[in-house]
Amino acid sequence: MPQTVLLAEDDRAIRHALERALTLEGYAVTAVADGVEALAQAHRNPPDVLVLDVMMPGIDGLQVCRVLRAEGDRTPILMLTALVETADRIAGLDAGADDYVVKPFDVEEVFARLRALLRRTSPVGVGAPGAGAGSPSGSGDLAAKGPQVPERLVEAAGIRMDLQARRVWRGARELELTRTEFELLELLVRNAGIVLDHSTIYDRIWGYDFGPGSKNLAVYVGYLRRKLDEPDAPQLIHTVRGVGYVLRED
Repeated sequence: MPQTVLLAEDDRAIRHALERALTLEGYAVTAVADGVEALAQAHRNPPDVLVLDVMMPGIDGLQVCRVLRAEGDRTPILMLTALVETADRIAGLDAGADDYVVKPFDVEEVFARLRALLRRTSPVGVGAPGAGAGSPSGSGDLAAKGPQVPERLVEAAGIRMDLQARRVWRGARELELTRTEFELLELLVRNAGIVLDHSTIYDRIWGYDFGPGSKNLAVYVGYLRRKLDEPDAPQLIHTVRGVGYVLRED
């Protein structure tokens, strides 16, 4: 069965072009022109993934995202935005989006980001269109290769993560993280004290290296820092300029 995409984009030309491209790629696409219809469709026929334009009349993409997350809907959401400021990207992440693409975009980048989101939510052996069978399913791939021993708790640098319950604490304070934030923090905690380069992080979290010009990782790291950092407490995620990031207590 093809995987289903709910596309909400008020620009008719972009909506039709992206709907056609996604259909040719093998997805079953439902395309709507506004946020009201997007919510109605999401409730009527829950998709495998949503692609939402940020700027739509009436209910915009951010509001759609907030409503679905408030309802407990964890369907992956990819935002389309013409807004390129970091604050605007953070607004999307804060609303509960999993990833974003900045307009004008290359349709191959949209395909790559959708494949990465779907791999993280699909059972092992179920690949997204354009990906071979047996694609990894996401957070389970964060562990080093070898015998798979079920884990529940991982800890480092004062951070404690319950992997089964998807909960995380710094000290006694529990943090509210999105799916991507949780998986990024898990990767850093598992490799505490080790500098992870940009390419490694992109590959392990998104399944695709978006290249040196992408700001996607920097935005997620910045947002994760905002949730982790505390007054008079050491910063935990450190930038190693020109290389990547490392989790450690200084």
